This record gives sequence, C-alpha cells and structure tokens, in this order.
Amino acid sequence: MIQNFESFQKQGQENLDVAMKSVTAVTKSFQDIAKEAADFSKKHFETSAAAAEKLMATKSVEKAFEVQADYMKGAYDAFVAQATRMGELYADLAKQAYKPYESFTAKTVK
Repeated sequence: MIQNFESFQKQGQENLDVAMKSVTAVTKSFQDIAKEAADFSKKHFETSAAAAEKLMATKSVEKAFEVQADYMKGAYDAFVAQATRMGELYADLAKQAYKPYESFTAKTVK
C-alpha cells in the first residue's frame, strides 16, 4: 500500500512539473507577443507622424496624393508582415505549450 502511495505521489509530482513547464512556456510566448505588438505600434506611430509631416510640407495636390499613396503602400506592407509575424508567434505558442505534454502523453498511451 505504501508503494502505491509513493507511486501516486511520484505521478502527481510529474504531472505538476509538466504543467509548470507548459505554463512557463506560455508565459514567455505571451511576453514575446506583447513585445512584438508594442514594437509594431511604436514603429507605426513614428511612420505615421513622419508621413503627416511630409503631407503638411507638400505644396501641390499631386505631391500630397503621392505622399499619401506611398504611406498607404508602406502601411499595408508593414501590416501584412506584422500579421504574418504574429501568426508565427501564436503557432509557436501552441507548440511550446504542448511540448511538455508530448512525453507525458507518450507514457500514458503505452
């Protein structure tokens, strides 16, 4: 009976260790995602401010349209790149959260 209790206790500790590894990985991934979002927001604000300054300095309507078109193309390209990067970060989050459970599920399936 004591051996069964020790085995139960060992299994409980292993389960806790696996859960803690998963939580640690998820936390780190969310920190990376938050940092990426903050960096993108800062860069986007700076780019928008620079475009607004250029737009205010234009002397003709044609030049204003050109500045605005350049800004919109750059903003779109940056958005697509950022969306791709965020998708990669979220996919990595899922992989990292599941990774500690791979060995755990392999043991339980046997």
